[in-house]
Amino acid sequence: MILGSLLTLMTLLASHRVSRGDIGLVPRDVAGLRLARRGDPALPSRADDVQLADSLRILERRLLDLFGLQRRPRPSPNAVVPEYMWELYRGVRRVPADRSHGSSGLSVPRGLFSNTPRSFHHEELLEVVPPTSSSYPGRRYVFNMSSIPEREVISAAELRLYRARSSPDHQRRQKQQRINVYEVMRPGAAPDGVSVARLLDTRLVWTNESGWEAFDVSPTVLRWTAATAHNHGILVEVLQGNDELTPWRDESHNVRLSRSLHDYESTTWAQQRPLLVTFGHDGRKDATHVDRSEEDGRTRSKRRAGKHRSGGGGRGGRGKGGGGGGGRRSRGTCNRHPLYVDFSDVGWNDWIVAPPGYHAFFCQGECPFPLAEHLNSTNHAIVQTLVNSVNPAVPRACCVPTELSAISLLYLDEYDKVVLKNYQDTVVEGCGCR
Repeated sequence: MILGSLLTLMTLLASHRVSRGDIGLVPRDVAGLRLARRGDPALPSRADDVQLADSLRILERRLLDLFGLQRRPRPSPNAVVPEYMWELYRGVRRVPADRSHGSSGLSVPRGLFSNTPRSFHHEELLEVVPPTSSSYPGRRYVFNMSSIPEREVISAAELRLYRARSSPDHQRRQKQQRINVYEVMRPGAAPDGVSVARLLDTRLVWTNESGWEAFDVSPTVLRWTAATAHNHGILVEVLQGNDELTPWRDESHNVRLSRSLHDYESTTWAQQRPLLVTFGHDGRKDATHVDRSEEDGRTRSKRRAGKHRSGGGGRGGRGKGGGGGGGRRSRGTCNRHPLYVDFSDVGWNDWIVAPPGYHAFFCQGECPFPLAEHLNSTNHAIVQTLVNSVNPAVPRACCVPTELSAISLLYLDEYDKVVLKNYQDTVVEGCGCR
């Protein structure tokens, strides 16, 4: 369905480019297009421009619906894509090439059956530091989760905290720290107080090591998505090895819980600030499965290698099922043909972070009688073609996709939240007569 809409959209754009002499038509916004110079009799009329703009607007609305977006995102220039989301994207991209066990290298076991990882930074204006007299001293963070659609089911969530390596002097004095993560069940009467909190996860870490620590906050996020009134934030406290509280302003505190004075002039804080990641599924069949059996990996690798050898795996190559490069096959028979979807052509490159485009391919060609074996035909198509040979009133079989694969998009949504989504049935892998 997505592929069909994209094909229609790209066909409209391509035909309009040809009619204008390829002047680089790019939709400037949802409501209009960047139009060519007036006064050229060879150019389409204003009515044609309006009709095309209306068609593109309808198609864009349809595509946004398929992507699960209420409106076209217009991200802030200051929007940041966390490195972890890039890692997830690269991990998912590696799966088709190598489906062996653990090919993504990601430590998100409960998030593997997911087609929508989302990342959230805390609202810095709502960041709260409870007083030291509080029952739960530490730092409280509030995350706005309202951008998660109601139909999306959260399977896992984690809070990621970055630890910088302590200085040599502090390493000699202190070897371990304990990080406790709480859900704030009820805030205190004072704006900076916490009266009731529930321990979610805890971790004992070495101060001479740096890197990210992931804490399971799945129960909390499930409560928040079920009822937003329960969202009072997450509390993080850091204890010394002897379980004494390490004040968050203490220079020996190497867990990045707040912005430093130096961070206002650098991008360090943007990539090292606390990050909440959810792994959800929108109910569609296109789940991202990273965990594959070794046998499955070998089978698929061999199949894809075969397609590369036959010219079906490269850019602009022909797919299997009528997509081989054999000289015995007629040029006019059913084949896979190149089609590259460039997101900049539809003005989406400002909110789709990656990829810049993808090879969708399409199927085209005749299904002549008798149907050759390489045309990957069904028994019904064979019978239909046979009947057509004696009764032209019965149409021939059609050249259609017989195998489709998915793509993953990394994008910024309407709320500047970074989303990684897997879309099934968007790339033609093989064609045949059906």
